[in-house]
Amino acid sequence: MIAERNPQVERAVVKLRVLSSDERARDMLERREKAQRDFAMLVDDAEKRGRTEGRTEGRIEGRTEERIAVARNAIKMGMKIDAIVDLTGLSREEIESLSAR
Repeated sequence: MIAERNPQVERAVVKLRVLSSDERARDMLERREKAQRDFAMLVDDAEKRGRTEGRTEGRIEGRTEERIAVARNAIKMGMKIDAIVDLTGLSREEIESLSAR
C-alpha cells in the first residue's frame, strides 16, 4: 500500500523481489551485509580499545602530573632530592630538572 503511493518505495520493493528470486544475487547481498556487519564490529572494537587506552594514558599522565606537583612542593620545602625520589617515584634526573626551572 505504501509502495503504491511512493515511487521510491515501489522501486525498492521491486528490487527486493528481484533479488529475493535470484539465488546468486541473494547470496551476494547476504555476503555484502555480512561484510558490512563485520566491518562495523571491527570499528566498534577499535573504538572501545582506543577509549580504554586513552583512559589508561590519561590516568598515567594525571598521576605523573600529581607526582611532579608533589616534587615541586617538596623542592620548595627544601627536601633532599633522594627523599623526593622516594616520595614521588620520579627519577633523580626528573627532579633535578624541576629544581633547575
